[in-house]
Amino acid sequence: MKEAALLVSLGVLLVIPACSQSQPPSTVGRSEAPQSQAPTTVGAASAISMANFVKTVAISDMFEIESSQLALSKQPDDDTQPFAQKMVQDHQMTSHELKALVDSGKVKATVPTMLDTEHQKMLDDLRAKNGKDFDQAYDHIQQEAHQKAVDLFQIYSENGDNADLKQWAAKTLPHLKEHLAMAQKLK
Repeated sequence: MKEAALLVSLGVLLVIPACSQSQPPSTVGRSEAPQSQAPTTVGAASAISMANFVKTVAISDMFEIESSQLALSKQPDDDTQPFAQKMVQDHQMTSHELKALVDSGKVKATVPTMLDTEHQKMLDDLRAKNGKDFDQAYDHIQQEAHQKAVDLFQIYSENGDNADLKQWAAKTLPHLKEHLAMAQKLK
């Protein structure tokens, strides 16, 4: 039952957050199967390929860093500022670790260097906000993004297709759970 709940959560993962998405749901995690075959969806734990995991994590890290740097530039409220500082620091570290795994050859994947359209739109929407509106939007995005990241890392650490990346996901998961707990306390 726990695994089923995680799989359902992961199915929502790539729609960060769904309410700000103006295009069809992401196809990350789906195989390029012909129409006659059923596509492998993100909801199936075995379908989280190394390449999709790396891509999702790298884009998520970039978004966390950029949105948190933006938060710091907008004179956030008292609870958002230390949270944003920690997000910049911690997600720069995880980005570096992920890149090191790829550069070492242990993980055969490409690390994206730019946000995807969905995350860029979310960042642009945040840039347009100020004051309390910004803080509320940033806090909400952080809560959703970290819940989805925890779900993704949990599933990959249990069912991933690359041993080194699985180990890294398991090592990183407690930090993401800490981030989620912090995000849930933002006001």
